[in-house]
Parts: sequence; C-alpha cells; structure tokens
Amino acid sequence: MTPRKARPATITEYINAAPKEAQKKLREMRACIRAAAPGAKEGLKWGMPAFFARRILVTFAAHEHHIGFYPTPSAVKAFADDLSKFATARGSIQFPLEKSLPLALIRKITAFRVRESVEQDKRWRT
Repeated sequence: MTPRKARPATITEYINAAPKEAQKKLREMRACIRAAAPGAKEGLKWGMPAFFARRILVTFAAHEHHIGFYPTPSAVKAFADDLSKFATARGSIQFPLEKSLPLALIRKITAFRVRESVEQDKRWRT
C-alpha cells in the first residue's frame, strides 16, 4: 500500500504541491489578489486557496492545463466583455497555463468582489 499524500493545510503548501509549471502563476495570482484585497484573510476552502472577509471573495486552483479562478457568478457576469477571450462558466474563469495571467483584470475582479462584499454587509446590517 502506498501512503496517501497529506492534504495541504496552507496556501503555501498548496502551491508547493502543485505541478512545477503552475507554481509561478499560482504565486503571481496570490500576490495579485492579496494586493487587491489587503484586508482579506487567506486560507483553504474546498481544498483551494481562498481569500475571504465575512464571506469568500475569490478562490483559485491549479488544473492540468489552466489556472481556475472562482470569483462568483456576479463577477463573471460583470466582467463578461473583458473575459470574452477566456473559457468561463457560471462562476469560474480558466486562464491557460501557456499564457501570461491577466493580472490587471484579476485585480479589477478582486476589487469588485471586495466592494460587492462590503455592500452585502451594509444590506444585512440595515
């Protein structure tokens, strides 16, 4: 019997366990999101790196051919025109491993999620 690999407990462990070809992009993604959401906490949610405040803002993950970015359906819808050259689904975006990450766009989407989260908090309080 071969021992199972331990599941990562931190984002750093997640990145270090990812395929070598994805690690640089995962570090870039993490730094970009952290800059756009400086007050957010980070950790793993559903086994993926996540940034959250009162709720999850964004998550991301390494896949065989892409980096998945999960900013919620509202963000994907709000940035549909900017995302037209990427594969998207209801709440996800695929950034191909062979291309540079669109860091300015990732920053804008993350900032949108921060603003959206703050607005949701205000609605709950009133």
